[in-house]
Amino acid sequence: MPKFRFVTVDQAGRQHKGTLESASFQTAMEELKARDLWILELFDAATSILSRELKFGAPKVKTEIFTVFCRQLATMYKAGISLVEAVRILGEQTESKTFKKILVDVAEEMQRGTQFSVASGSHPSIFSTVFISMVRAGEASGNLDEMLDRLAKFFEKEHNTKEKVKSAMIYPTIMGVMASVVVTIMMIFVIPKFVANFEAMGIELPLPTKVVIAISEWIQLYWYLVPFMLITPKLLVRLLKKHPKGYYAIDYLKLKVPVFGKLQHKQAIARFSRTFSSLFAAAIPLLQAMTIVAKVVDNVVIAKIIEESREGLRSGQSIAEPFRKTWIFPPMVVQMMAIGEKSGSLDSMLEKVADFYENDVDTMADRLKSLLEPLMIVFLTLIVGGIVLSIMLPMFKLMENIG
Repeated sequence: MPKFRFVTVDQAGRQHKGTLESASFQTAMEELKARDLWILELFDAATSILSRELKFGAPKVKTEIFTVFCRQLATMYKAGISLVEAVRILGEQTESKTFKKILVDVAEEMQRGTQFSVASGSHPSIFSTVFISMVRAGEASGNLDEMLDRLAKFFEKEHNTKEKVKSAMIYPTIMGVMASVVVTIMMIFVIPKFVANFEAMGIELPLPTKVVIAISEWIQLYWYLVPFMLITPKLLVRLLKKHPKGYYAIDYLKLKVPVFGKLQHKQAIARFSRTFSSLFAAAIPLLQAMTIVAKVVDNVVIAKIIEESREGLRSGQSIAEPFRKTWIFPPMVVQMMAIGEKSGSLDSMLEKVADFYENDVDTMADRLKSLLEPLMIVFLTLIVGGIVLSIMLPMFKLMENIG
């Protein structure tokens, strides 16, 4: 009998992991549901080492492709096309070969009687915890069409916000790469020719020129170290992330770094609000919804606060109370949550918060782009101009001596 690994949440919001022997995905799912557990992940244990524990070669699909899939699936299902047929059609027409194979597998599982949430849950690198949880809630309540529509809107909003942040980061990255290439070429090919001329003239070089020549000589001698210097910060970040305190420190810095930290902070608040609102609207129990949000919010600093709020809620506190004690959540967000909790409209209040911060992220990203373009041009000009000026200084000095 095959073994299945699972990650579940109980009614108190506590997470459980383990293995279960069962005849199929469907029976494994039914057995876990009979224990009053909310399934976050359920998969064949035989594939865990390759695709889950090591995450080696786990298939990925572009966000825009998955977003389009969600919208098309919601539309087709609302139009009366059966879910299994809709998944099969979308699998045939998708541009991604990886996604096509996975959708075909999901459709075949569903054809054998497996629920969509279970069939998609066997591919967690493609279908997120939020997706699976909301589909499962739709299957249990009988309003799957509404849940698919909510998912389509959720991923569309998420994708648009991410693209805005990404577009704000692209320009400085490109300009930084260009500056590095231009400086490297000048240091390796241009500066040495001037050095030979200066030595032939026998003139005393000013300090800026000596510094530039020293950097040029170092790059020529140790050019093979440059790639390692560029890779080292990324490796250090990965090593730090293996330790809980290091992971926390990195995510904290992401929210605190000047300018871009504020942008990421607002994006994180928007993601938290949108995810929490969607799960609450799907009638997922509050403690379980908070566990799921903490798992998918993609920032351990915010996840820790959510977990503290969940523990406080379990002991009789309000949802909003733990959020008041931290700088992460602005007073407006906390107040909206408190009002939503008292009025029973937490999902709509959080949706309004998400809309506000998503619009704020869009506006800030557009401003950053318009501001960074001239700043990066000035930066590149100063770097290249500084090198050129350091080379010209000895020539000015020689002309003064001649005069």
